Amino acid sequence: MPSVFQSSNPLLYGPGVSKLAGEKCKQLGMSKVLVVFDKGVKAAGLADKVLDSLKGEGIDYVCYDGVLADPPDWSCEEAGALGVAENVDGVVAVGGGSSIDTGKAAKALLTNPPPLSQYFGRGNLLDKPGKPLIVIPTTAGTGSEATPGGAITDSKNNIKTNVNGAGAAVTIALIDPEMTVGLPPAITASTGFDALCHAAESFTSQFANPYCEALGKEAITLVGKYLLRAFKNGSDMEAREGMMKASALGGVSMMGPMCHFPHDIGKVLGAKWHIPHGNACAMALPQTLEFIAPACPEKVKFIAEALGGVVAENATVEEIGKAAFDASQKLMKDVELPNLKSYGLTLEQMNPLIGEEVVKATGMAAKVFGGYFAPMPMTVENVSYLVTRAFNEN
Repeated sequence: MPSVFQSSNPLLYGPGVSKLAGEKCKQLGMSKVLVVFDKGVKAAGLADKVLDSLKGEGIDYVCYDGVLADPPDWSCEEAGALGVAENVDGVVAVGGGSSIDTGKAAKALLTNPPPLSQYFGRGNLLDKPGKPLIVIPTTAGTGSEATPGGAITDSKNNIKTNVNGAGAAVTIALIDPEMTVGLPPAITASTGFDALCHAAESFTSQFANPYCEALGKEAITLVGKYLLRAFKNGSDMEAREGMMKASALGGVSMMGPMCHFPHDIGKVLGAKWHIPHGNACAMALPQTLEFIAPACPEKVKFIAEALGGVVAENATVEEIGKAAFDASQKLMKDVELPNLKSYGLTLEQMNPLIGEEVVKATGMAAKVFGGYFAPMPMTVENVSYLVTRAFNEN
């Protein structure tokens, strides 16, 4: 029997639960579905496993395999238009965060007219539940299977934004560690760091609460225990199961506290220079942990120790920050994450552009939520400081 966790939507977790796709479609009253995935998921044979489950339950389907990284709005509109033209009564998204987020946008467009841009960041316009959406993650990191919103690239303004609300929400997620066994080491590392960033950022957010802290601590512990193992041996099922749990728990932990510096910087790196999301968010994580240590030393100490660092009982704030920096940077190097220089970027390109973009975006969020999530001041100078250090040190 699968384990059942509750986030904004039910999460069915356990080896083999992806085989329930057809059964769950039938239970939700779906007879013809739009199946969303990318060409890599298709080539790995993962999409076919889900399609076989649908066939076994007599569920008709039409496939959209044009998912792109950091899904642009026009690609999501293609998927939605296909679903409308084929008169589907639900969506099944198979893949990493990009496939799941495309599925969320496609779901929204089944019952809401395009263009997608009119719904960006405005969940109140998508307040009706719409047709069902089943998601089946094939990576362990994005947490999109456990969150109500989807990250979309606004191709007109070249920024990352989102669609959210009941009309774009997941109905049920099938979290099957077996779907990640063939995941390449580089993607294992990238998505694993995305999970770590979700958990570490929400755990240290100014908006943190006991619920998210408990989930975030568990996710951080799981990443520290299992990411390197999963990277070294993709067939290590214990490690794969641990990382899938970390992904889901990390996704749930950030609902409310949200993320801060690493994700805010990563979103700009992804939108402007198309750096893979997990890599982009990880870029400034070591520097951020050291920078925020004065604001939340006990939390940073926990992160350092969970990632294998050693912190003396009477350690100073500076020593705690340095231990977290060293432990997180070591893990980055152990799983061979590329650094900013490897993407051919220069500090002149990035500063102060990233800082200005981050402060602009977080300023809008602060108006909605009543404050900034970061535990240290969100300024252009502080963001540029973190980016500069990340460029020179990682």
